[in-house]
Amino acid sequence: MAFLTNHTQVLLCISREPGIRLREIGKSIGITERAAHRILAELVEDGYVSRERVGRRNHYTVHPDRPVDGQIDGGRKVGELLEFLQDSNTLPRFPRSAQKTRSGGS
Repeated sequence: MAFLTNHTQVLLCISREPGIRLREIGKSIGITERAAHRILAELVEDGYVSRERVGRRNHYTVHPDRPVDGQIDGGRKVGELLEFLQDSNTLPRFPRSAQKTRSGGS
């Protein structure tokens, strides 16, 4: 089960690597390149991301001051969400076998 939406995962990929290719986004979050393209187009249209052509590649900028669109967000901004998620990557990771044991099996 995934707790983060594909839109959030695309934002996270872009915030980490502004020059990332759609193929790489899709591969990293387990969606097709076409789905990554659609999601990115929605994020651009809604003002969460801007796209700039640099040579033969696109570079993306996440707009951290945009509000998170949700009922229970408490007025949080996209930048706060991304900062939290990026900081959580510094938490200790457990091997897959330890995760199964810690969660009670399967």
